[in-house]
Parts: sequence; structure tokens; C-alpha cells
Amino acid sequence: MSRYLPEPPFKHGSTARTGVLLINLGTPEAPTAKALRPYLKEFLSDTRVIEIPRAIWWLILNGIILNTRPRKSAEKYASIWQNDGSPLLANTRAQTTLLRERLAATGRKDLVVDFAMRYGNPSVESVMTKMREQGVDRFVVVPLYPQYAGSSSATALDAVFRVLMKSRNMSDVRTVRHFHDDPGYIAALAESIRRHWQANGRPDKLLMSFHGVPRFTLDQGDPYHCECLKTGRLLAEALELTQDQYVVSFQSRFGRAEWLKPYTAETVKALGKAGVATLDVVCPGFVGDCLETLEEIAMEVRQDFLESGGKQFRYIPCLNQDSLFADALANIVENQLGGWSERVSSSPESTLKRAVELGARQ
Repeated sequence: MSRYLPEPPFKHGSTARTGVLLINLGTPEAPTAKALRPYLKEFLSDTRVIEIPRAIWWLILNGIILNTRPRKSAEKYASIWQNDGSPLLANTRAQTTLLRERLAATGRKDLVVDFAMRYGNPSVESVMTKMREQGVDRFVVVPLYPQYAGSSSATALDAVFRVLMKSRNMSDVRTVRHFHDDPGYIAALAESIRRHWQANGRPDKLLMSFHGVPRFTLDQGDPYHCECLKTGRLLAEALELTQDQYVVSFQSRFGRAEWLKPYTAETVKALGKAGVATLDVVCPGFVGDCLETLEEIAMEVRQDFLESGGKQFRYIPCLNQDSLFADALANIVENQLGGWSERVSSSPESTLKRAVELGARQ
């Protein structure tokens, strides 16, 4: 069996196309323990996600976690599952459609714009294969993580590079490493919060909750912590907030190791006990609502705050299908496309004729 993936049929005179590939984390096929088990196994087997010696982690993962966590996680997924399935999948699909429309409106109608999931389906390999069958031989890859982390952005790019390693005829690739300080992204976040405040009034405090990562990754050189803080600072400046009007925290801690602090759950409890009556929470590290925002923040953290003395907890949704974010994403892609014009130097018929004259097979 060949070590390389099958190449799409080549035709002389065909026009090479450029593809834009969005990559998000992923989602199980259904909110059931049966569906969660393979999804969690793929996710938690990633060496960028779990940096524990493989032999030790294999025993923990297969002996304990995969026998207990799928059922608990399935209950959480069931609480946020929608009629059209996973919120993350629905949001990513909608964002892809909006991006395709924005780019087409600028004259880039021949771009192939699609999305994949790092874990689960549609897989990076299957989508890249499909895009190559559509004539794509150059990719702009955009992991949908504003702040770079080895356990998110890097592992998404790993999946792309693994496909290239299995390709006999490699494609050109440009990647968007991060967009944590992109002016359009910050402006979209700020405007979504302003709209929320116009409708509901301003809170006593705004909490910006980012997904957490183990503390040791910061010591090892991962820039995630710094990029989260910069996003928080820029967003606060756009909203004209003073330092005592907002807080940055980190959620989704897993295991016993120290993670980036302050922890979101502990922070909201402290705020409630300190007399903060109204708390708004936004999650600038997620571009689309998902389990971590709809269940962990909007349900679990809400309860923590109210039980600690808080009076009103309001979750501000992610950017999702926000038009300003679609504009920002299109601009980010346009910047990567610089110099990549569609290569149509002559008609397909004349190209084929010349190739045949030189001895090529039709």
C-alpha cells in the first residue's frame, strides 16, 4: 500500500485554485456516551494537548478517563444540543458561509472556502482531499483560535502538515497563526458588548474568561497567556473601561496541575462575596458558542456567582454569525492572499494543445 494519499486526476489546461480552510476544535457526533468516547480518545491522545509521558497517560486515559468521563460529558452536551446538532458545528458552518460570501463580494468568486474539525468530523484530511479534488493546490489555513496556543492553534496546523506529509504533490500553504490583536476582531468584540449593554444596561463588572492551559506551558515559552492579556487590554481600551471595571480569568481547568490563574469559577465566587451585584461575562477566546461557553459559563459559572451573593449574571454570546466578525475574518484572509492571484495565463484549450504537442498524454 502506498504511503501517499491518492492524487486527484490531473488535466492539462485546468485552472489551479486557491482554498481557504477554517479549522475549529471539533465536536462529538451526538450527545451520548457512545459518541463521546471516540471523540475524547482522539482529543486526549494528542501529545500537544496532554504533555504527560505516554505510557503513564495511556493507562490513565484508557483505564480511568474513557470509562468515566464520556457519560458525564454527554450529559453536559445534551444540555446545550440544538435541533440542528452541535452549536459549535452550526456556528462554524455559518461562519464559513459568511466568509465565502464576503470574499466573493470582493471579486474572489473562484476561491474554495470550507471548514474542518481538528477532532471528529469533518476531519482535516477529508476536507483537504475534497478541496484538492476541486482543483485547489494552494491553501490559506485559519485556525479559529484568536490567541495562539500549542494545544489549539499548533495542533490544528499539525493536522494540515500531516496531510502534506502524505501528499506526493504538495500544495502551497499559508497559515494564520493568531489574530488576538487584529483591529477588526477587537472592534467586533467591542461592538457586540456595546449592543448588549444598550439593551440590558452596564454591569458592575465585566469578566473576560479565556480557556485555560497548564501553567507550565507559559514557562516553556507558549505565548497564550500574554496574548489573552493583550486581547483583554485592547478590548477594555475599546470599551473605555478602567482597570477596576473588568477582570481577566481562565476557565476549563482539567486535572490537578496548576493552570493559568485566576480561575474563572473562583473569581466569580470572590466577586459575588465582595458585593458585585451585576456581572457580565464574555469569552473572547471563542469565536463561536460551544460547550465551554453555553454550559460551563452560562450554567455552571452562573450558579457559582448567584450562590456566592451575586444578584444578576449575564452571559454575552460569542461573535458567532456577527457581521463585523465576518468582515474581520475576510480581511485577515485577504491579507494572506496577497500576491496569490488566480493563474490563468491562457485558455484551457490552448494549454492542452501545447501540452499534447510536447508529448503529454491527454
